[in-house]
Amino acid sequence: MIKKDDELDKLEEDIRKLKNKYDQFFTGITKLPPIQDRRNIETFIYELGKQKMRDNTRRFRYNTLLTRYNQFREMWARKTREREEGPMEFKRRQAAMRSTPEPPPPPPPPPSRVTSARSEPYVSVAPQSNGDAVRKLYDEIEREHLKLGKLPPITIEQLGQMVQKQSDVVRSKYKVSNVAFRVETEDGKVKLKAKPVQD
Repeated sequence: MIKKDDELDKLEEDIRKLKNKYDQFFTGITKLPPIQDRRNIETFIYELGKQKMRDNTRRFRYNTLLTRYNQFREMWARKTREREEGPMEFKRRQAAMRSTPEPPPPPPPPPSRVTSARSEPYVSVAPQSNGDAVRKLYDEIEREHLKLGKLPPITIEQLGQMVQKQSDVVRSKYKVSNVAFRVETEDGKVKLKAKPVQD
């Protein structure tokens, strides 16, 4: 039986080893990214997150490791996109995104009211062009789960399939081309809401 502290020691060591494997992949030493190792760690993090950690020191250490791991995830995703698109194309796109800063998000609604959720921004999904929209939705889902101390239970590919399926249903029902989605958290659960967009 693994002791409580040993679980966090194992997680810290596994994250360190995974980072080394990704470093080897990005420098060309290995040909394939360590996908299975990453899945194993994320399963382990998910199982740890389900535990009720009453010890504040242990909870703080777990959250610190989770934050570090998610920083690595963002770095690996960025480097992977750079490899796929080429460094110059990636930098051009990043510069374009920075040149039009997004407005600050609206203040969160008070806990007692759920009706004010309509002030949250929707992400519009058009037919055959939902790659960027799905990534934006996935980033929001990941952000909301992290606030709850969890990792998203789905992959970006699974989210893409879910968005496509819901979009088809809404388009068929309301006879519209575009569908908008919003991510919101209710009763500790992250949900994806869809609405038709009139042309």
